[in-house]
Amino acid sequence: MEHSWLICTSIVGNHPTSSRISAYDCAATGNPTLSISQPSHQARFNLNSATPSGKNRVQEEQMEDPLDHKGIIREPLLGSSSKKGGVRALIFIIVNEAFERLANYGLSTNLILYLTREYRIDAVNGAQILYLHSAATNFTPFIGAFLADTYVGRYFMIGSGCIACLLGVTLLWLTAMIPGARPPPCVQFHDSCESASTSQLLLLYSSLGLMAIGAGGIRSSSLSFGADQLGKREKLQRSGILESFFSWYYATVSVAVFLAMTCILYIQDNMGWKVGFGIPVVLMILSTLSFFLASPIFVTSKAKAGWLDGFARVLAASFRKRSIKLSSQVTDDVYHHRKGSKLVVPTEKLRFLNKACVIRNPEEDLISDGRASNPWSLCTVDEVEELKSLIMVIPIWSTGVLMSINVLQHSFIVFQASTMDRHITSKFQVPAASFTAFQLFSSVIWIALYDRVAIPLASKIRGKPTRLSLKQRIGIGILSSSAAMAALAIIESARRETAIKDGFSDDPDAVLPISAMWLLLYFFITGFAEAFCGIGQNEFFYTELPKTMSSVASNLFEMGLSVSNLVASLLVMIVRNFFKTKDQESWLSSNINKGHYDYYYWLLAGLSLVNFIYYRTCSKAYGPCKGEGVNATDEGEALTDED
Repeated sequence: MEHSWLICTSIVGNHPTSSRISAYDCAATGNPTLSISQPSHQARFNLNSATPSGKNRVQEEQMEDPLDHKGIIREPLLGSSSKKGGVRALIFIIVNEAFERLANYGLSTNLILYLTREYRIDAVNGAQILYLHSAATNFTPFIGAFLADTYVGRYFMIGSGCIACLLGVTLLWLTAMIPGARPPPCVQFHDSCESASTSQLLLLYSSLGLMAIGAGGIRSSSLSFGADQLGKREKLQRSGILESFFSWYYATVSVAVFLAMTCILYIQDNMGWKVGFGIPVVLMILSTLSFFLASPIFVTSKAKAGWLDGFARVLAASFRKRSIKLSSQVTDDVYHHRKGSKLVVPTEKLRFLNKACVIRNPEEDLISDGRASNPWSLCTVDEVEELKSLIMVIPIWSTGVLMSINVLQHSFIVFQASTMDRHITSKFQVPAASFTAFQLFSSVIWIALYDRVAIPLASKIRGKPTRLSLKQRIGIGILSSSAAMAALAIIESARRETAIKDGFSDDPDAVLPISAMWLLLYFFITGFAEAFCGIGQNEFFYTELPKTMSSVASNLFEMGLSVSNLVASLLVMIVRNFFKTKDQESWLSSNINKGHYDYYYWLLAGLSLVNFIYYRTCSKAYGPCKGEGVNATDEGEALTDED
C-alpha cells in the first residue's frame, strides 16, 4: 500500500495563533487532507481526481515546486503500516507507571504505623528505616537510567523492575498474612513484649529492598521509553504529542499518589493490614501485565555509550596535560571540536578542564579525518563543556537537599496526627497517614494559581509577558520551607502543652482534644515551597544541562531526594543522641509527649535560613541562566521579562 503524503507550508511569523485551518490548502496524493495555512506565508493547491492508472496529479497554482520551497513539510498523512509504537503503546506505559506508584506509595506511606505496631520498632528507629528505604527508592532510578542507557536498554530495565517490585510487595503482604513472619501479639498484663527475630527482620528488609530496586527500574526509564514510541520525526512535527504524553504522565502519577495516600490508607486503617497490603499486590500484578502484554507493540532501542565515559576521558586528559599553561589569547584552532559544532572555544569557568581539549601537536593528536588519535588524551570542547555544566549545577542542586529534608518529615507528622482529633464529621475521621496527601493537593493548587492566575495577571499589569526566573522560584521555595518548619514547631508546641496539661505525658497513644487540621498549615506552606523549588530545580537542570545529558537531568532531582533521606537519617541520629531535655529525655523520644519535637523543627527552620543564604551565594556565583539577561539572575529582582 502506498503512503499518502501531505505537502504544506510551515507556520511562520510572530503570531502562530493567527493561523487558520482550511480544507485542501495542502497538496495530497491519495487522500484528501486538512492543513494549516498562514496569511504571511501561504501556498494553495488543487486536488485532481485520480487518473485511470490510479495515480493522482497535483497542479500548482502561482508557485514553484513545493518540495524545493523553504519551510515545506513533507509528512505521511496516514503514517506507516508498522504496528509498533504510537499512542496505544504510551497508554500501557502510563498505566504501568501509575499502578507501580499506587502500589508503592500505598504501602510506604503508612508503613511507620506497621513497623511500630506489628514489629514494635520504636518511632525514631522506624523513621530511620523509612528514610533509608526512601533514599534507596530515589537513588535507584539514577543507577537504572545509567544502566539502561549504557548496557541493558530501557525495555529490559522496566521489565526487570516490574518483577522485582512485584516480589517486594508480595513479600511485604506475606509478613501480614503469615503469623510467624512477624512478632507475636503482646500478652495482656505483661510488661514486656517479644521483639522481632533476625529472620523476621530479614524478610521485612528484603521486601523493602526489592520494592526500592523495582521502583528504580521502572521510574528510571518510563518517560524515555515512552518518548521512544513516538518514532524519530522532527521535534516540530511531534511536539504536540510529546507535550500531551508528558502532561498525561505526570497527571496520572499525581492522581495515583493521591489515591494511594487516601483510599488505600483508609482501607488499611479500617480493614486491616491483610487486605490493605493485598490490594497493592493486585495493583502491581496489573502493572506488570500491562507492560509485558504490550511487548509486541513496543519500540525498543539499543543501549548506547554512556555519558560517564566522556566525563572520565575529560578528567584523564586534563590530568595528563596538567602542566600546560593556558593563555587567554588563543584561536579556535588550538582546541579540538566536533565538525559543525557551535562550541569551538571552551568557556572561562573551570579553566583547568580546558586543557583536555587543547591540541598540542596536530600531527600526533589527530588522525586524517580530524578525530582524536587517543580520546583519553584529547577530548572535544563539547565533552569538556558537558562536564562543566554538571559540576556548575551541583552547588545549586545541594541547596535542594536541606529543603527536601523539611518535606520529608512525614513519619513524625503521622505520629503527631495520630494523637490529635482527626474527625471531619462525627462519624468520619481522616487516617493519620493520609494527611501527607494534602501536601500533594496543595502543590497542585499552587502550580495552577501561579500558572493560570499570577503570571497572566502580572503580564497584564506590566503590559508584556512576565514571569519569575528559575532561580527566583528556587529561592522563594527554600525560604518558604523555613516558614513551614516554624509553623510545624508552633503546632507541635501547642499539642505537647495540651498533652501535659491533660495528664497524658506517659501515654503517647492518647488522642488529645486538639484538631489535627492545624497540621494543614504546614502542608499548605510546604506545598507552596515544593511547587516553586522542586519544579524550579527540575526545570533548571533540564534547561542548563545539554541535551546529551537529558537522562542525568531527569534523575538529578530524584538523586537529591535520596541524599536528603540519608542526611535526614543522620540528623535524626545526632539529635536523638546529643540533644536532650532537662529530664535527660531525648528531643526525639519514642514518647512524643515527653520529647521535644518542636525543638527539632525549630532547628530545621534555622538550618533552612542558613541554606537560603548559601543558595544566594551559589546563585550569584553561577551567573545568568540560559536565555536570561544579566539582570535576571538576582533573586532581588521580583520579575523577569520574556522576550
